[in-house]
Amino acid sequence: MAFITANWNPLGEAFYRKIELYEMGWSLRDGLKECLVAAAPYGGPIALLRQPQRPSSSARPQLEIYSSSGANMASFPWKSGPVRQLGWTVCDDLLCIQEDGTVLIYDLFGAFKRHFSMGNEVVQNQVLEAKVFHSPYGTGVAIVTGASRFTLATNIDDLKLRRLPEVPGLQGAPSCWAVLTQDRQTKVLLANRADLYILDNTSCTPVTPPGLSLQSCSIVNMAVSFSYKYLALFTDSGHLWMGSANLKDKLSEVDTKVRTPPKQMVWCRRPKSQQPSVVIMWDRLLLVAGECTDTIQYTLDEESVCVAELDGVRIVGGSRHELLQEVPSACQDIFKIASMAPGALLLEAHKEYEAASFGKCFLSNYPPEPFVSMCRDLKVLNSVREYTVGIPLTHTQYKQMTVQVLIDRLVYRKLYPLAIEICRYLKTPEYQGVSRVLKHWACCKVQQKEEPDESIAHAVSVKLGEAAGISYSEIAARAYECGRTELAIKLLEFEPRSGEQVPLLLKMKRSQLALSKAIESGDTDLVYTVVTYLKNEMNRGDFFMTLRNQPVALSLYRQFCKHQEQDTLKDLFNQDDDHQELGNFYVKASYKEKKLEARLSLLQSAVDEYNKAKNEFAAKATEEEMKLLRFQRRLDEEMGEALLGLSLQETLHALLTSNFHKQAEQLYRDFRVPDKRYWWLKLTALAEKDDWEEMEKFAKSKKSPIGYLPFVEVFCLCGAAEAAIERRSEGEISTVLSRCSPTTDRALLERLNRARSTAAKK
Repeated sequence: MAFITANWNPLGEAFYRKIELYEMGWSLRDGLKECLVAAAPYGGPIALLRQPQRPSSSARPQLEIYSSSGANMASFPWKSGPVRQLGWTVCDDLLCIQEDGTVLIYDLFGAFKRHFSMGNEVVQNQVLEAKVFHSPYGTGVAIVTGASRFTLATNIDDLKLRRLPEVPGLQGAPSCWAVLTQDRQTKVLLANRADLYILDNTSCTPVTPPGLSLQSCSIVNMAVSFSYKYLALFTDSGHLWMGSANLKDKLSEVDTKVRTPPKQMVWCRRPKSQQPSVVIMWDRLLLVAGECTDTIQYTLDEESVCVAELDGVRIVGGSRHELLQEVPSACQDIFKIASMAPGALLLEAHKEYEAASFGKCFLSNYPPEPFVSMCRDLKVLNSVREYTVGIPLTHTQYKQMTVQVLIDRLVYRKLYPLAIEICRYLKTPEYQGVSRVLKHWACCKVQQKEEPDESIAHAVSVKLGEAAGISYSEIAARAYECGRTELAIKLLEFEPRSGEQVPLLLKMKRSQLALSKAIESGDTDLVYTVVTYLKNEMNRGDFFMTLRNQPVALSLYRQFCKHQEQDTLKDLFNQDDDHQELGNFYVKASYKEKKLEARLSLLQSAVDEYNKAKNEFAAKATEEEMKLLRFQRRLDEEMGEALLGLSLQETLHALLTSNFHKQAEQLYRDFRVPDKRYWWLKLTALAEKDDWEEMEKFAKSKKSPIGYLPFVEVFCLCGAAEAAIERRSEGEISTVLSRCSPTTDRALLERLNRARSTAAKK
């Protein structure tokens, strides 16, 4: 126990310890001298921009990327412009901010991804200082230019540049400055000697920290906590002020007795700790200050850099990598001298009995889940802290980061076996764990240009197999983006969902294959999508020829054209020499024409097409319709009746009801209307006019087929009865009753008798 607490240093009510994480594996002759350094939080990678040892016109800086253990991940000569600042995104991409305002983005292995500019004004005035910061919106960049103006980009993935207001009296760079994120707004806090200002989108506001010592003359350094909740200010009198970031509350003020401006200043505060503490670094001194007047001092024997973490500070030097943090309360309870906490007693028991879970056996109602979960977490943390992996996470950082983000970081480092092992060990759902890792592996695999397409496609299909939640179309899309179209097509063969295959095939200009896949799927909407795409991309002739080779697609397109594009439908029939359908098309088109000549012309075209199709029946029927139209036109001119466009039966009916019996007889003969139909039409017309006497004469004058006369008599009787009842005429009802016979329907007789009685009462 004494060995464990040997490096504990008290400060106020807490203890602080500095422990070694790694002996660095890199070989830096002069350590971190003449290096621009940026280390990502949560045990992330370290980037160095090393200046050449012998400056010359041909010598170039070297950009190197290492893991936290010092294992080299990338190294290449810097061939772009002078760099003002390095920084890491939340996704472990490296940002290189040049003095001309250009920001270049590289991945973890030094591959260039993209670049953007901080604005034209920056190009003219140059960047004096820059900072990379993280906010709820993502990764941001802030710069101050030679014109003493600040420009912000809150999220580099959705770039919107904001030029902040001018600071009164500021010339050149400020004494110190920091980026604050408060109430979903990103602001800049800056010091111009003894004056302090907050810059937002619209204003520059002077502020005064509460309780700041009057002995201070100028603020020379400042630091914002990892959570953006707390602020530390260091003055040229050696005083350190600590308070809330909104400058409303003061936590403490400490006289460090050192007036030299520090190289770095970062917060060192655990999330649930009540004690504020700040780590201040000079060339050879590291000082920890808290609420009390005492401080903790460490001597530095090499050039070092401080990296702020959620629950401590990482100290990266040329030979070692250390972690400085407040000792967790659980550790204090266990290892503190004379502690009687349950954990301390358990430790003593453990010395006498080898079993890691010994203590919980003596506790009643203790659920085993927290113990098992903690054991799993520690095993995961130990596995990623291994030198070959180089991600030194604390348990607090791990819980804040979440397992999913840790898996993402392992995948980004191409540590696929370890990522899969952790997913299986933690029993992560397959679609969130193993399948996701395998998909990333496959997307990386297709970018290996030295392997042939067949080999990669086979390897991917074997490795992925039937893994849940994997979309081969996404992997194929990555292959296509890398210029490997044939590989993408091979990978799409493993994609079971046609809806995922077709869009990518169209994007790759493989329209014929896309159409075949859409037809195989049986999804008509998907087929329509492809056909529409082909129509827009191809000339008309090639488009029709393509459809001719795909009957299903052609049929669906014809259905579409029937409702949407009639002219295109006609072109399709012409292309296929389909005279029968062309004839039908002209007939349907004639119904929409109001002008007689145009309609006759369309019908004549239909007759010609039917003749070409050798359909005599359709041709003859169409000719009859043309003959009827001409007859109707002549009748319109003679009689003034609007008959044009009516059918043959409707025309006869109109003539009969209008008493144009002569013309009706002519139409009956000219168009060889069947006798029964004509007689029925005439009877109907007479009935509509209530001309029962004429109907009776007509029925008796015609030598109708067997059974026709009795039917007419019954028809006339029923019609007359209905008319008499409707008029409520006693005389007419009596006349109808006199014509009734014993075979007359009883219900009709009863209705007639009731109607006569009602009419007699009037």
